[in-house]
Amino acid sequence: MQQAYDFLKESKLLYDLLKNRDKSDLDLITQFKNWSINDVIGHLYLFNVAAMKTVDSPKSFDDFFAPFFKLLQKGQSMVQAQVPWLNGLSGHMLLNKWWNSCVELENIYSVIDPKLRVKWAGPEMSAKSSITARQMETWSHGHEVFDRLGKKRIEGDHIKNIVHLGVSTFEWTFMNRKIQLPKSKPFIFLKLPSGKEISYNDQNNNNFIKGSAVEFCQVVTQVRNISDTSLNVKGNNSTTWMRYAQCFAGKPENPPKKGSRYICYTSK
Repeated sequence: MQQAYDFLKESKLLYDLLKNRDKSDLDLITQFKNWSINDVIGHLYLFNVAAMKTVDSPKSFDDFFAPFFKLLQKGQSMVQAQVPWLNGLSGHMLLNKWWNSCVELENIYSVIDPKLRVKWAGPEMSAKSSITARQMETWSHGHEVFDRLGKKRIEGDHIKNIVHLGVSTFEWTFMNRKIQLPKSKPFIFLKLPSGKEISYNDQNNNNFIKGSAVEFCQVVTQVRNISDTSLNVKGNNSTTWMRYAQCFAGKPENPPKKGSRYICYTSK
């Protein structure tokens, strides 16, 4: 699957950012829920392993994820729940473990049937959706790392996978918040980093979202508030969606407050 290669490409951008940084930089606190960079990498590592387990069998995934689920059910946060599993792993040792898992994951998913159904913490999904979700998480959590270190990511057209995930979870955003599902979907017209234009749904001059594909992805993954982008949004359906957009599974999460997520131009 091309999506497996795209996932690895996205992962390498984050790995290259961190591999030569001082160990102290990995302890820096990001703008995302006070997670440290170590927390981010630990989270990505954990779910890479989960994505490998689920290809083995549903039982393999259940056995792996059960301890985390129990801790989450007891009210622990995801970062707290991953601490026992990481068992003190941090710094460059954790970084290298995560990177090795990225390479292994790409090797596995590049040769399996894209339509294979795999189990997950939320609804089961296709293998294609699973590896796309790994790219989405790596890209979105990578934002807090790039932001904290004062670096702007060099984006590529492989972000189209995340655009597609964002578009396909339109209904999910409303259903998850128990908001009445709109009768019509907004017209989406976006420009990829290369300048190539992509669009979704029927053209509608009264209900649309237009602009940068990167900014669209920032909103649906909740790494930027819609007000901090230059997206052109028109119509009640489009406005409501962009206010609450959430392309990932789980309980409803609120997007960051306006001005709370940005690139820090000093690294510490």
